[in-house]
Amino acid sequence: MGSTDPETRRAAGSIQSYRDLRVWQQAMDLAESCYRLTRGFPRKELYGAVTQMRRSAASVPANIAEGNGRENRGEYIQFLRIAQGSLKELETHALLAQRVGFADREDVAPLLSRCEAVGKMLRALIRSLQSKGKA
Repeated sequence: MGSTDPETRRAAGSIQSYRDLRVWQQAMDLAESCYRLTRGFPRKELYGAVTQMRRSAASVPANIAEGNGRENRGEYIQFLRIAQGSLKELETHALLAQRVGFADREDVAPLLSRCEAVGKMLRALIRSLQSKGKA
């Protein structure tokens, strides 16, 4: 019987689910970081900046998962591009939160660093899927 643990499957080189994708795992870590960061935002921003940041952060792994579940490569790539857009939206909200004083630069910097890493992984996955389509 095979293991259902994503780390074990990845170590064995088997991708059986979107949960096995490192980009999805990193996007989930990013969303978790965003939730933690926004806990300290002013209460009056609960339905403003907090909601916007959390929504865009959660959208990144959600679109990776949804795209992975699609039947064709073109749709998968489109969902990965939507994830990229959500990532840029999150970066913008984080920078704005810093500018208006909801968060310190030291608190926002790790989130932005995670955004950059996930963005690179998304671009690499898109390129990989595109090159498979040309072969």
